Amino acid sequence: MTATEMRAAEAAAIAAGASGFELMCRAGEASAAGLAAFYGPAPVLVLVGPGNNGGDGYVVANALRQRRWPVEVAALTPPATQTAQQAATLWNAPVIDIADAEPRFVLVDALFGTGLTRGLEEPLLSQFHALARASSVVVSLDLPSGAATDDGTALSPLAHADLTVTFGAMKPSHLLHPTAAGCGRVVVADIGLGGVETKLFRNGAPPVLSLATDTHKYRRGHVVVVSGAMAGAAWLAARAAQRAGAGYVTLASETALPPSSLVVQPLGEIDLARADAVVLGSGLGRDVAARRRAAAVLEAGKPMVLDADIFSLFAADPVPVFGLGAVMTPHEGEFARLFGDLPGSKVDRARAAAARSGNVIVLKGPDTVIAAPDGRAVINDHASSRLATAGSGDVLSGMIAAHLARGDAPFEAACTAVWRHGDAALRGRDGLIAEDLVGLIR
Repeated sequence: MTATEMRAAEAAAIAAGASGFELMCRAGEASAAGLAAFYGPAPVLVLVGPGNNGGDGYVVANALRQRRWPVEVAALTPPATQTAQQAATLWNAPVIDIADAEPRFVLVDALFGTGLTRGLEEPLLSQFHALARASSVVVSLDLPSGAATDDGTALSPLAHADLTVTFGAMKPSHLLHPTAAGCGRVVVADIGLGGVETKLFRNGAPPVLSLATDTHKYRRGHVVVVSGAMAGAAWLAARAAQRAGAGYVTLASETALPPSSLVVQPLGEIDLARADAVVLGSGLGRDVAARRRAAAVLEAGKPMVLDADIFSLFAADPVPVFGLGAVMTPHEGEFARLFGDLPGSKVDRARAAAARSGNVIVLKGPDTVIAAPDGRAVINDHASSRLATAGSGDVLSGMIAAHLARGDAPFEAACTAVWRHGDAALRGRDGLIAEDLVGLIR
C-alpha cells in the first residue's frame, strides 16, 4: 500500500469500530514479538519520534519490558499526536533525550515511518547514525527513518536495518531501491485492517509447471525467435525458451549455427501462422534490414515479446509497436528512449507506459516492475545482482515467450518468467554469464 492507501485503510478500520490506539497497540505488540523471534533478550534502546511511529515505539518498549528485556527509551521531542500520547503513558518510566542516549546491543528505530516527506536533519541525523553504527542489531518500525514510503527514495541517508516490521501491508519502498537495500529482512504485522484494495503486489513463486501424460511438443508451445545482426543474443533467447518449457523453438536466422535441437531457418521460410509466440528485438539490429524484418513479424499479430533493438528502431515512431497486447522488456535507458522522462516512482512510470502503449511493461532492474495496461503492477525482489551481465535480458525474453506460447496471459507470463529468471540467478555463482543462466532455469 502507498501512504495514501494506508491512511485510508486505517480510517476504514477505525470507522468499523477499532480505535487508533488499538491499531497502535497491535502494531507495537507485533513488532516486539517480531524482534523477540528474530533475536534473543538483549539490552534495547528505543528511539521515538513525535508522531505515531514514535507511539509504536512506546508500545514496543513496554512490551519488551514485560518480556523482561532491559529497555531504555530516548525521545526526539514529546509525543505530538493524541494516539502517541496515549501510548507514552504505557511506558510510565524515564525518557531521555536522544542527544544523551548511549548505544545498546539492539536499536529500535521508531523515529519516522509512513508518510515522511523530508529527511532527517542535523544534529539528529549524525546522532542517529552514530547509535546505529554502535548497535549490533537495528530494527526499524514500518520503514527506516529517512525513507519515503512510495517510491524507494532515501530522503536522507538510511541506517541499514537488520529487520523491518511493517504494518498491514508492505509499502512500495520496501521493494524499490535504494530504500529496499536498507530494510534488511521485512516482515508484515497483521494489525486488523481487513481486506485491502490495491493493484500493487510483490511477485511470488509461480506454481510448478505440469505436463499432461499425453502432451506433445506443439501442445507445449512453438516459439519463434527472430535474429538479425547479433545471432548470439537471439540464440540465448531461443535456448531460454526451450529451458523454460516451450516444446518447439525456431530461430529465424540466416547465420549458420552449431547443430542443436533448435530449428534454424531464414525468416522468409518460416510460417509465422504456426507460431504461438515470437521474440522480436534480441540481436535484431538497428538498420533498414532490421526494420524490414520487424515489420514483417509485427504483421503476423502473434503474442510477442519486444526487447532490445526494438526500443531504438521505433523510438521516433512507436505506433507500430503500441496496442499489440505484447510484453515489452526495457531497461531504464531503453524505457527513456521510447517513453521519455515520465514522472513518479518506478511503479508510476511503468503503469503510465503500459497504459500509453497498450502492452505489458517489464521495467527491468534490481527491483523489476511489471505493469499491465489495466493498472495492475508487481514488484519483483526475487533476484540477484548476478543478473547484471550481458545477455541476461535475452534469456528473460525467451522465458516470457515460452509462457506466452503455453497460453499464459501476457501479464501472468511476464510475472512468472521474471520470478523464474531471478530464481535461476540466485542459484548461480559469482562470475555467472548468460549461458550459465540458461542452464540454471528449472
